[in-house]
Amino acid sequence: MANSTKLQWPAGVIDFSSGCVIMGILNVTDDSFSDGGKFIDIDVAIAHALEMARAGAAIIDIGPESTRPGSDPVSTNRQIERAIPIIEKLSQKTNAVISIDTADQDVAEAALKAGAGMLNDVTAMSDDRMAKLAADKNVPIVLMHMQGSPKTMQLEPKYDDVVSEVKDYLLKRAAVAIDMGVSKEMIFIDPGIGFGKTTEHNLELLRNIDEFAATGFKVLVGSSRKRFIGQLTGKQIPAERLMGTAATVALCAAMGVSVVRVHDVGSMVDVVNVANALRS
Repeated sequence: MANSTKLQWPAGVIDFSSGCVIMGILNVTDDSFSDGGKFIDIDVAIAHALEMARAGAAIIDIGPESTRPGSDPVSTNRQIERAIPIIEKLSQKTNAVISIDTADQDVAEAALKAGAGMLNDVTAMSDDRMAKLAADKNVPIVLMHMQGSPKTMQLEPKYDDVVSEVKDYLLKRAAVAIDMGVSKEMIFIDPGIGFGKTTEHNLELLRNIDEFAATGFKVLVGSSRKRFIGQLTGKQIPAERLMGTAATVALCAAMGVSVVRVHDVGSMVDVVNVANALRS
């Protein structure tokens, strides 16, 4: 099983011996779908990150660019201004792995220099230099599937077989990363829940998430507070989608997912701990 080992590298360690672990979301943007504007202040952002780490997050994922449906790109300089001061300070205060959520190689490189230890690329290396950076710095990289771009992805997503198409795409991108020197154990694949998918696409991916875990790559899933949960539960406010999120997190942990990316770390740690115990 992909979950059964401790992953260690020079800049960090993640212990998967109990099963699934938590990645806490820290959006340092003014327009993210759920918490835009809440963590722009450096001290507020750091305090929230430390709170998530204390609650049990193994990874803190810092996002300086919103990728919500309809969002516009953010410049390299603006992303660096938002993320780097936080990473520099946070890396001195926690042993949790700091991940940078960006598709911009220059932002990623600056983040690693500042103390980040993991890359999270929602474009699965639209810039192949991301793979070279991950290989050269010997850090884990998350490769996510997205149909289109954040600006266009939810206009009219279509698939003949969403599970096969998303899985095949991710395996091809992982092969590119391996060819460029990234070791297999350092690659995480993410089906991109909500990124160019309808509610039914998201459900189909989650129902079959064990197929992704069976590839031998570690799987990361980010379903937290997303629109499809609101559509299923009638909860229009993202922060009210806690229990719907918990259902997806429990399913993922029970089906072999290595990392769940969530907003509500304290609550989801309990969900994951119980799901891990049931699975073992």
